[in-house]
Order: sequence, then structure tokens, then C-alpha cells
Amino acid sequence: MRKLCKVKMGKTPEYENYPCRTIIISNIVSLLIYFAGAFIIYHLGIVWLTVYLLYVLWLELHLIKGHCVNCYYYGKFCAFGKGKISSLLFKRGNSNSFLKNNMTWKDMLPDFLVSIIPLVAGIVILILKFNWQVLGSIMIIVIFTSAGNGFVRGTLACKFCKQRKIGCPAEQLFSKDKKNSTKNKK
Repeated sequence: MRKLCKVKMGKTPEYENYPCRTIIISNIVSLLIYFAGAFIIYHLGIVWLTVYLLYVLWLELHLIKGHCVNCYYYGKFCAFGKGKISSLLFKRGNSNSFLKNNMTWKDMLPDFLVSIIPLVAGIVILILKFNWQVLGSIMIIVIFTSAGNGFVRGTLACKFCKQRKIGCPAEQLFSKDKKNSTKNKK
């Protein structure tokens, strides 16, 4: 059984290593998005499929080489299992580098493109020649990019993350956005 870090009464626990079920669910969500996107792009041709899959591979490697090496979960099981993978492939980085990153919405664009590109391609394909499988793949991408990722990050991952407590640029970006939307409502 995975042990939790010491917890103060009334506080959400922080995982030292995430449970296997969290890692599995988190990766299933990502894989469904990737496979649905690949299925849509496949309809454009094998060359475009290869480009898309290489882009997804580059994005994943960029994450584990550029960010995971500096994360608290390097060598451990984070919510996505990438801390462990990163330690198998790359040398440990500097945890201060992780804290110094200032993330913006522009920095998130490559992640969004994994879903946006197949969505746009899928809509074009549907306009040119309707296909139920493409429509189903579009729905998978929309559901898992929004509700799926929201569930993983909101319920399974971020609230138990030790790095978030130490300092996480993504959490700061989303918190800043929440504060701005609250100010705009007043």
C-alpha cells in the first residue's frame, strides 16, 4: 500500500508516490486523446499521421526531459508516472529550475495543439465527406480533453501533488486565471 506524507488534520494528503489506479486513469485519458487524434489524422494520409505521432512523441519527450527532471516526483510515481520514466531516461535536473519557470497560456499552446489539430482536421473531413467514426473520434477528443482532463487534474492529480505545494508554474497560471475571472465578475 502506498504511504501518504504526514497529514495535518483537515488538510488534503500529499502523495509521495501516486497509486497505480491514478496513473492508469491519467494515462488512459491521454492515450484516448492521442489515439482519437491519430485516427482522425490518418484520414488525411500516412504522412500526416506520421507527422502527428512524431509531434506527440516530441511533446512527451520534451515534458519528461525539460520539466520532469526538475520536479519533486523525479524518480517517483507522479499522477502520470512520468517522474519514474524521466529518471530512467535522463539525469536529474535542478529543482530550483522548476520553481523559476513562469508559465503562460502561450506555453500551453503545444499541449492544446494535440487536440486542436485533429479537431480542425476532423471538422474539415466531416464537411468534405461525413464519417461516423471521425465524428465519434471528435467527440472522444472533446470529452476527454475537457471533462477527462478536468477530472484527472481536479480530482486525482493536482490536489494531492507535493510539487504543487512546493511551487508549480501550471498551478500558478490556473490560479491566476481563476483570480482574474473572479475579479472580472465583481
